[in-house]
Amino acid sequence: MKDRIKILLLGKGGRESALARKIMESPRLEKLYMAPEGIEGTETIGVDPLDFIGIAEAVERHGIDLIVPGGANPIVSGITDFFKPLGVKVVAPDAACARLESSKEFAKEFMIDNAIPTARFMTVTHDTLKEGLSFLDSMRPPYVLKADGLAMGKGVFILPSLADAKEMLTDMLDGLFGESSHTVLIEEFLRGKECTVTLALDGEDWLALPNSRDYKRLLAGDEGPNTAGMGSVSPVTYADADFMERVEKRIIGPTLRGLKEKGLDYRGFLYLGVMEIDGEPVLIEYNVRLGDPETQAILPLIESDIVEILEGIADRTLGIKRLQVSKDACAAVTVASEGYPSICEHGHPISGIEEAEAMGCIVYPALMHTTYDGKRLTDGGRVLTVAAICETPAAASLKALAGAERIKFDGARFREDIGHDL
Repeated sequence: MKDRIKILLLGKGGRESALARKIMESPRLEKLYMAPEGIEGTETIGVDPLDFIGIAEAVERHGIDLIVPGGANPIVSGITDFFKPLGVKVVAPDAACARLESSKEFAKEFMIDNAIPTARFMTVTHDTLKEGLSFLDSMRPPYVLKADGLAMGKGVFILPSLADAKEMLTDMLDGLFGESSHTVLIEEFLRGKECTVTLALDGEDWLALPNSRDYKRLLAGDEGPNTAGMGSVSPVTYADADFMERVEKRIIGPTLRGLKEKGLDYRGFLYLGVMEIDGEPVLIEYNVRLGDPETQAILPLIESDIVEILEGIADRTLGIKRLQVSKDACAAVTVASEGYPSICEHGHPISGIEEAEAMGCIVYPALMHTTYDGKRLTDGGRVLTVAAICETPAAASLKALAGAERIKFDGARFREDIGHDL
């Protein structure tokens, strides 16, 4: 093991900003590169995260030791498979393992095969549309429809009426999300408290990161369309030690056994979207990477060297690692552009970042552009995340929300109820 290493972090968003800042705290780090765009303290490599040949050239040119993909697209596209024969370490599962996220049908069948509690469902294609419509007739509202493949966090719909659900099912199968919705999952709507459980896996051993609560809907009160995430709080008060023991027994254990039985060598982060129903855990979904904005609430609480954890995943040495976690809580609030999660205007000047930081908040840039003369401009939907650490989840939420109020740009919006239900 080298004393100091060079790392390439792929992706542009709040999650990647949080990862970058945590990585830069490590005494093991020699240099951190980011692609396609870096934050302060890193070096930018202007290459698309899906351009594996361009990434390989950058790895050789800069002597990079470890690649860390932030988002799902490089992972499901096979970045680990591409670099394995080149002897380059990647902190991500291979494409076969990544089907747990890239295909909701595969994930659901995996859950059923391994007796993991989950919602009733049916997968539908054009050829089985008639059966799918009948399945909707057998369900109670609201109706949940999910594109089978990746859809940038926008492929899930919760619809109040049967007519709306049938119309949306037809639209999705007709190409609303291209190939991603050529197969659609109809899923029973479950009522309960949500919790995200994040694991680091090295193919043999695992570590559990602090649990968290994600807020997917755009508006307060869980109203409005689904988004990629409007905020997160960690830890979750109702996911106590007893509940987490049940998660380990009913979900984590069967998942790890199922992976081994399929011959899948999972190395990377695994996100478990869990719902607590009458004290029991039910698995909603898998993601094969860290969540966004969950990462912005989790990483500030980790006191261990994150580079040691990343290396442990890649080198299959997690079994000798110990994760030190703060006893405090952290809340993260997403500040988004008007129009999100649909079309947003770009280029609006941003102010208030220094004011939020002066309050003790952490501001993680996401879809934000800094001009050559230092001006900060909006560059998409989820512009930045404001995070805060306090002794309790409630206090952390209040502080993060106060910090988010300091952020100003035309059309800025955020959920004012992040953490209210913990």
